[in-house]
Amino acid sequence: MTQTYQVIGTRPIRHDGVDKVTGRALYGADFNVTGLLHGRILRSPHAHAKIKKIDVTKALAVPGVEAIVTSADLPDPGDRMADLGEGAVKLRDLSGNCLARGKAFYKGQAVAAVAAINAHIAEEACKLIVVEYELLPCVTDVVKAMQPGAPILHDDLVTESMAGPAEKKPTNIAKHLQYKLGDVAKGFAEASVVIERTFNTATVHQGYIEPHNASALWNADGTLTIWCSTQGSFTVRAQVAALLQMPVSRIKVVPMEIGGGFGGKIRVYLEPVAAILSKKSGKPVKVLMDRASVFEATGPTPGSHIRVKVGADKSGKITAAEAYLAYEAGAFPGSPIWAGCVCIFSCYDIANLHIDGYDVCVNKPATSAYRAPGATNAAMAMETVIDEICEKLKLDPLEFRIKNASKEGSRRADGPAFPRIGGVETLQAAKNHPHYTAPLAQGVNAAYPRGRGVAAGFWFNIGLKSSVSANVNADGTVSLVEGSTDIGGTRTSVAMQLAETLGITAEAVKPMVADTDAVGYTDVTGGSRVTYATGWAAVEAAKDIQRQMIDKVATLWKMKPEELEYKTGGVVSRTDAAKRMTFQEIAAETHKHAGIIVGRGQVDPPWPGGAFAVNIVDVEVDPDTGKVNILRFTAVQDCGKAIHPSYVEGQIQGGSVQGIGWALNEEYVYNDKGVMANASFLDYRMPTSLDLPMIDAVIVEVPDPLHPYGVRGVGEVPIVPPCGAIANAIYQAVGVRMHELPMSPPRVCKAIAARESPPK
Repeated sequence: MTQTYQVIGTRPIRHDGVDKVTGRALYGADFNVTGLLHGRILRSPHAHAKIKKIDVTKALAVPGVEAIVTSADLPDPGDRMADLGEGAVKLRDLSGNCLARGKAFYKGQAVAAVAAINAHIAEEACKLIVVEYELLPCVTDVVKAMQPGAPILHDDLVTESMAGPAEKKPTNIAKHLQYKLGDVAKGFAEASVVIERTFNTATVHQGYIEPHNASALWNADGTLTIWCSTQGSFTVRAQVAALLQMPVSRIKVVPMEIGGGFGGKIRVYLEPVAAILSKKSGKPVKVLMDRASVFEATGPTPGSHIRVKVGADKSGKITAAEAYLAYEAGAFPGSPIWAGCVCIFSCYDIANLHIDGYDVCVNKPATSAYRAPGATNAAMAMETVIDEICEKLKLDPLEFRIKNASKEGSRRADGPAFPRIGGVETLQAAKNHPHYTAPLAQGVNAAYPRGRGVAAGFWFNIGLKSSVSANVNADGTVSLVEGSTDIGGTRTSVAMQLAETLGITAEAVKPMVADTDAVGYTDVTGGSRVTYATGWAAVEAAKDIQRQMIDKVATLWKMKPEELEYKTGGVVSRTDAAKRMTFQEIAAETHKHAGIIVGRGQVDPPWPGGAFAVNIVDVEVDPDTGKVNILRFTAVQDCGKAIHPSYVEGQIQGGSVQGIGWALNEEYVYNDKGVMANASFLDYRMPTSLDLPMIDAVIVEVPDPLHPYGVRGVGEVPIVPPCGAIANAIYQAVGVRMHELPMSPPRVCKAIAARESPPK
């Protein structure tokens, strides 16, 4: 039976909408206080070099310069590891990424910083800092970095291996993961068709519009306040506390509005630097990045080298699968290799698996999350191989996927068995969609062949900790205080769950995102967790309000609390339905008697079962230029329960667009000296509205049994299938299998030419 709701599933106007569309919302760059200094960063011009000496004498002599800092001004964190919100990280690496310690590992790495009375003076002073470098050979390719004789980035790095003891000698391979299920040799022996292919994907950036920013004020009393655009204010607090060796109680982080993040605004870059500049100058300091620095010095998603081997029997049942994944970590260990290993086969119920994953350092900026980090690379490889198997067996690609789909009880490669999930339902919805059942429309020009492709994708989603408080006002409204920074409308999605639980309107809830002193600990906005976990905390806060209201009404009516219940937006007698007080009446009555009602909710929920998505895409290919045009795009996704369907559709469409850009154009281009050649939006080619069709977002609802309203996170998985679906559509159009991302015009053209003129 389908549950009916009053608020959930409706489409109220977002609570912060007016401020954002009118420009009144304050972002990090808008921060301003009296006496504010402006900071700028001096960055390494080299991809790999020892820093022998830094001379700041001339820069300090410039009128208007108030402070200069280098890594010598940061405490030495040693080799300690810490989990600071995005997995375990070595503090020395995190500190060196903020200000280089003894060595620069990528072009653009911060070396020193200046604070001055205006930005122009700070920039000029940076040019006067003299840095003596000793150049070292660099490596920017993940395969070359793994080979014997490759330039070694870290002399103390040895491989951490799950597959047994590794060689204890310096290497660029930070980690080797291995997962096994069943008997792979037996599975391949049972297969009637076996396909093995190798794929390479380029480094790409999240493409958020707002550059990184941070402002800091180190008070005379030793407390520190930071204002920044971040995906997690508590995560910033934890990182800064660890790097500056301060108690978290002496640091307050105030989250400003955030102009996009997609995983790229979790790690700190500027915050510790602004803090130390403020400490040295005694004044507040604001540091902003320019666009080139965002590209060159913040965390993109990793390039990768992947080999996939899959076998299937004549009936179309997958019998075995193997994968080898090597992901760029960038300058310091920490690529999303674990996620790539977990996600690559998780759409399918496969009894026999073997996966090897490698985390590899290269002379590029340290990688960061990007919407289902690691999963898009993996899906590109797996979904292309699946399509080739379907062609060999002459099977419908969606029927094949349905037959092999993971379902409740299926076991992932890393061990856990799936709870109730919606993998089969998303595939069935795609198969029944008019886009798939309709014949592929022919173009006006027959010289431009068309093709249709499909692909599936998985992301596990996460839970983690969230806290909210909810203050009931005398007029029957609720002031909701939460700690999850809002990127995609989560103020409203969280408020709607509180409103539904209380039986009031979404408009009666006034949500705000608070600083780290004003709300309980809340984990990062990422991993598709906010509507799931912070929404759950809001439900718990609403239940707390319900309990308090029952107690208040019991006192007023001189009854026992157990004789009352909270129902349909008020408190009612269990024995006399006519005896009732509405939420608004209770709020007014409580305040009249000098009472207050504050609901509190704290959760650390289990990780949900995961999210599944399927794409159907039609393309047209110009065989002379290799240009691919997307004609029609349908994205089907299980969201558990759509709290606000418009926001769900927006997330699906946004992730799909980013996947299209990843598939067709986006890439970091490096020269042989490790210098990025396209560090601007002019040269880094992101899709615009002129490159895209309308994207049909299809919501499937298979409620997560863990969550009070069945929510599954929606923000990550839509970026996973597009590359594979587009690759399969290109093959249907022009008969060439694309094994490298992006599938840009030169690469498609080259593949077509190779097909037409095979080597003799």
